[in-house]
Amino acid sequence: MAADDTSQAKQPTGLDLESRQMVLDTIGHLKKRLLTKEKIFEYDQKEIFPEDTIREMLGPEIGLQLLMIPEVYGGMGGGARDSCAVTREMAKICLGITTAFFAIQLGADPLIVGGTDEQKEKWLGQIAEGNALVAYAVTEPDAGSNVVAIKTKADPVTNDAGEIIGYHINGNKQFISTGLYADFITVLANTPEGATFFVMEKGTEGFIAGKGEEKHGIRASNTSPLTFTDAFVPVENLIGGIPGHGIKQASKVFGYTRLMVAAMALGGAEAALEIAIPYAKERIQFKTPLSEKQGYTHKLILPHVVRLAAADAFISEIAERLDSGGQDLEVEGSIAKLYATESANKAAEDAIQALGGYGYITEYEVEKIKRDVRITCIYEGTSEIQQTLISTMRWKITRKSKGEFYQAISDEMQQLHSRSADLGCRTYELAASALNQAIILANDHRLTRQQYIMFALADMAANVEIGASLARRASRCAQRGDSEAEKMKIIARLFAAEVARIISQNILLIVMGCGQFDEKATAEFLARVAYGELTAGMHNMIPDMDQLADIVFER
Repeated sequence: MAADDTSQAKQPTGLDLESRQMVLDTIGHLKKRLLTKEKIFEYDQKEIFPEDTIREMLGPEIGLQLLMIPEVYGGMGGGARDSCAVTREMAKICLGITTAFFAIQLGADPLIVGGTDEQKEKWLGQIAEGNALVAYAVTEPDAGSNVVAIKTKADPVTNDAGEIIGYHINGNKQFISTGLYADFITVLANTPEGATFFVMEKGTEGFIAGKGEEKHGIRASNTSPLTFTDAFVPVENLIGGIPGHGIKQASKVFGYTRLMVAAMALGGAEAALEIAIPYAKERIQFKTPLSEKQGYTHKLILPHVVRLAAADAFISEIAERLDSGGQDLEVEGSIAKLYATESANKAAEDAIQALGGYGYITEYEVEKIKRDVRITCIYEGTSEIQQTLISTMRWKITRKSKGEFYQAISDEMQQLHSRSADLGCRTYELAASALNQAIILANDHRLTRQQYIMFALADMAANVEIGASLARRASRCAQRGDSEAEKMKIIARLFAAEVARIISQNILLIVMGCGQFDEKATAEFLARVAYGELTAGMHNMIPDMDQLADIVFER
């Protein structure tokens, strides 16, 4: 991840650049030894969870898990930027292996955010020593990722003096990564005081991990159901020592882990483009390479180069905010996950199309990437869950701030435009203002009761906020005179064109599709959001794509 995003008053935590690069270099060595192309194919085709390989990656010679463990408990004390960089790089090798590694981090997170010092010393110490695979057991067959709706219960067990000595856990969990192999799990269950996280060890009587699911993709990972029948956990395994704090702890985890899923998706999509772009230079069709044909470059490749660059800018910015002590970033995590995973899924799909028949063949890898990256739109909360969360929370903050939230972004983009007129910031300014007006309109006319309209608002919000991050990055690159400054300017303009298209289309969907406004009211609203000037953000898009193609394909 870039380390130059979003300067903060507080010095960000995490590794120095040299230490981070050392970890990334280690992943490069793994690709040559433990995670070769041949082994990855074997794991995928035979649906093998390579437990020995995963445990070797945790052992003293490699110790990848040390990245996420605080230094005081034997780890390296890496931050969000470091975890994003590592998961992104691992995802380029195999999303299944990355999921198994990510499960350890996810399972450890309730301890990191809520555990007592003694619990951290014990359980995080085990992870740091390389002695533990871990699973995060929250999802249930009926509740899905809705933690409020879980049914698994934790009933207190008391001694003769009436003191609570532990809990009996009863219920079921579903789709638990590494559930069959985990040495311990962090499980969420309802106590009388509310949802609570517990640590449960493998082999606990009444705790059964079911057979791994046969999956469409990420076949190198294990996904199992878990069943609890009066499974006893001692009271000292109640994370944090106080029952009823599980929802709060889960929310803290989601803001971080959804960003990690976004980084994983980004890595998978980049791997697909790293196959499709060289292929275009070599593949001759009608006497010229595919890299010379707009039907290939402008349709199948360049939109994804732009979207992934935008996702990268936003992920980096939010990761730095986390490392700088940022709080309440659950919505930003959802925006990152929604946009990066949906973009990655489409990029992988188009990579198959770009390779034609070869894209459908296992040897060329892109079909596996497509199968693997699809899950990122589902686990840690589906795209529709993210859209619900984003639209609801951004509607509430717009109402609470009386429009100041998105107006501040619009004003910032106006200032950037006054300094650099070639970054598309005027479009971002108009888009943020139009989004503001659309949310206010939806609120005033009770359109927020319609989920389809809320989804449209969520997509608008994601694109506006990500576009603003991209504009900031492009501006900084230009100010520093970076070697890629010109490329970033083009990408920022092209993303602005896409934002103009998405905002304008969704505004029409809202004001015309809802059926509440006549022709006059519709025209007045379109004038209020400067609809004509907004759509002008698509001006000069094709020449910009031509320039970007020259850079990307080295024409």
